[in-house]
Amino acid sequence: MKVRNHYFWTAAIVNITIDIISKRAIVENLRIERTSIAIIPNIFHFTYIRNHGAAFSMLEGQPWLAWLSLFVSITLILIGVFRTFSNIWEQLGFGLILAGAAGNGIDRLFFGGSVVDFIDLRIINFAIFNWADISINLGIFCLLVHSFIYQPRQSKPH
Repeated sequence: MKVRNHYFWTAAIVNITIDIISKRAIVENLRIERTSIAIIPNIFHFTYIRNHGAAFSMLEGQPWLAWLSLFVSITLILIGVFRTFSNIWEQLGFGLILAGAAGNGIDRLFFGGSVVDFIDLRIINFAIFNWADISINLGIFCLLVHSFIYQPRQSKPH
């Protein structure tokens, strides 16, 4: 039996797994919020924080964020089950976005509406983020590649 959208499911499962394992490792090892471990001092740290909002802590404290993550995840799962994606870029894009939405959604639903963030790139003074956030951004990148490579052909005027 051949699985439809193999790359979609693989990207989703692998990246949800990485997200869950990495967040649990941070929580178990750092334990106290704002605790930080320098991987490369002043450049790259693991810093444990709880984000109660969306990207860059926007919409902090909004309980519907958990439901939005759940809705996006279920929608993408249904699309993956009932639709055949046209190519690997589309499969990877939607699979990675599913992983990000599900990873952060799992945190929100089971851990009081917050998300564990820990990737701290101090060299660029950027917001602290997690693997689910990386998955979403990689998914968007894949869909952009897909849209540039597979542009619909326009008919020429007569």
